Amino acid sequence: MTKFYTNFNLFNGVEAEIVSDSWMEVDEESGKVTRIGHGTKKVSGENIDLKGKYVMPGLINVHTHIMMNPLTNKLEYLSETEVAYQALKNLKELLKSGVTYIRDCGCAFDVDIKLAKLQNEGVFDGTEIMPSGRPMSMTGGHGDFVEGWDGETTWGYLTDSPDDMRKAVRQAFKIGAKNIKLMATGGVMSATDQIDDIELSLEELKIAVEEAHSKHMTVSAHAEGEKGIHNAVLAGVDSIEHGSYVSDEDIELMLAQGTFLTPTLIAAYTIPKYGKGKLPQYMLDKASAFMDKYFERIGAAIKAGVKISFGTDAGTPFNGFKDTTFELELLTSVGASNEQALFAATKNAAELLHIDKEYGSLEVGKYADFIVLDADPLENIKAVQQEDKSVYKKGIKKF
Repeated sequence: MTKFYTNFNLFNGVEAEIVSDSWMEVDEESGKVTRIGHGTKKVSGENIDLKGKYVMPGLINVHTHIMMNPLTNKLEYLSETEVAYQALKNLKELLKSGVTYIRDCGCAFDVDIKLAKLQNEGVFDGTEIMPSGRPMSMTGGHGDFVEGWDGETTWGYLTDSPDDMRKAVRQAFKIGAKNIKLMATGGVMSATDQIDDIELSLEELKIAVEEAHSKHMTVSAHAEGEKGIHNAVLAGVDSIEHGSYVSDEDIELMLAQGTFLTPTLIAAYTIPKYGKGKLPQYMLDKASAFMDKYFERIGAAIKAGVKISFGTDAGTPFNGFKDTTFELELLTSVGASNEQALFAATKNAAELLHIDKEYGSLEVGKYADFIVLDADPLENIKAVQQEDKSVYKKGIKKF
């Protein structure tokens, strides 16, 4: 059986244009697009009239932390049950906001891996997960904090040598991680380090990339300081996450290598805006001190043509899962065009995750993951922020 969606204006995620009077046929069993076009079409089967609204692919958020509560900011002494409950709640918020696929970039107890397995078994549906499990961190680094109620279990794998790194990547592979998250530098949310601290050696980073790529896994690097970014790019990671102090030299190197940049601007924006009197002073000080430079360097990378992937670091303080679409507006505020921002959240994100044969655009043979908007997102990027948008996952309306 098939469903026909008719009478809509289409942004397909491939071309920077809106095609009016579009239609799309979806196979109900596979959830994939079987035909797509525009103009008059004879309909056989169920017809769903989208009443002249705007359709675009579902958003792909390549940097989330589904374990986190952005309001309580509780990270330590959690139980696995708490983490799983929070993750399921956050996945629902992501779907409602229009996010139909995520890459999670660090989750306690490897809950993202376990949930992804349940999804693949058909236990529950909704926003799909590419899991990373626990991230790779040096002892005392950005990913080294107590996660468990036992007071002993740490959030990240503690990797203090190339051999440690090789073993940790293999362990993550064994349990089902599809991406390896590396903590290459310090960060805003860690109390003991600074943003420009180098926290994994170049040799350790190279080992991680070698091991991961040999097993068809991708590699993302939390990298904020300039030297740490440089090491991560040299090591051959697939994406630089944050990239706060990316240099002109590394912009050129990223262009040459095809390295993606995931800016996560909203993660820096929300801390000084909403955190006064609610967050530790070190977080406020670090975020306030570097935000202007951060935004300026991301703008330089966008202007140079670095491939931008869409991620929000959702779950960090006051960075809600329902607020995902605000990142699109922030990207345009530092120099991205509307189409660049939209491509970051669709075809670019799918390419980074190596899922572009089935996701990231609305084309024949790909999954019918899409959102329905009242206004044209190419004309006004804020159109995607519509709270009551309709969200379809594999052709089935979820909201």
